[in-house]
Amino acid sequence: MARPAVLVARAVFPETVQRLARHFEVEANPADRIYDRAELIEHLRGKAGALTTASERIDAELLDAHPQLRVVANMAVGYNNIDLAACSARGVLVTNTPDVLTETTADFGFALMLAAARRLSESERFLRSGAWNRWAYDLFSGTDVHDATLGILGMGRIGQAIARRGALGFGMKVIYHNRSRLDPALEAPLGARWVDKAALLRESDHLVLVLPYAPASHHAIGAAELATMKPTATLTNVARGGIVDDAALAAALRARRIAAAALDVFEGEPQVHPALLGLANVVLTPHIASASVATRRAMAELAADNLIAALGGGRPPTPLNPEVLARSARASGA
Repeated sequence: MARPAVLVARAVFPETVQRLARHFEVEANPADRIYDRAELIEHLRGKAGALTTASERIDAELLDAHPQLRVVANMAVGYNNIDLAACSARGVLVTNTPDVLTETTADFGFALMLAAARRLSESERFLRSGAWNRWAYDLFSGTDVHDATLGILGMGRIGQAIARRGALGFGMKVIYHNRSRLDPALEAPLGARWVDKAALLRESDHLVLVLPYAPASHHAIGAAELATMKPTATLTNVARGGIVDDAALAAALRARRIAAAALDVFEGEPQVHPALLGLANVVLTPHIASASVATRRAMAELAADNLIAALGGGRPPTPLNPEVLARSARASGA
């Protein structure tokens, strides 16, 4: 009996590809070429499964070209590159890789916030340029993080992990806004307080964005929201591009309506709004919040676990549309 064929759309750890090859006919991409639309459609021909990243757009048009596709295992927590409704309608299971990157992403988000507050990138560029020739009382004076108010928009696993770092490590006061309030038992150890979005923007000294991207969260932070923040505040985005209106943020930073920002994600990435590139008071990193070796390996292995289970008749660990599994079970009489 022929083994199912799968596509690994981007380069991943060789050990992960070797593991998949014990179960499937694997087409890998060790050159890490980002396939354009036509190439992705061609490479998916005959494939029962795909291990994808945020680079690959999976939508109704692509699915209709490949009715044999059964599983899309996304190597990320976010899945705004995938039309989940279209997949569910066609019986295609979608999985993601939550949990394994929570602590690493929280580490990085907190590091970005510190870098923005204390002007680390700006001061390093100054030193490297050879411009530093004396001490001055106000040389790159930034904003304190300890004892400040940490605001979190999106209080899921990563948001809670950032809150722990702020409250327990830096004595920060934690406020947050979420669609629903956390259980008081989760709030209590952090002294966290739910507030409405307007209060979050108004009261935060350091605002960190960790909410998932959805049409409803597009430009959740735009010109109007930035105008209500403290002029001494910082904004950190480790969520998804599109949650912040990058053009409006650049204008606010240029006008010093807020003090600084730190961004790991961007609208239209890998392109970055050119107005951001010319600003000193923004820290920019290339979507690397989860990029520790151990975490990226765990993400790849969880994506592989999902593929192996789904195509082997088992239950994948982290399905996004489990109703597809239920329909499949009913159809098979299980």
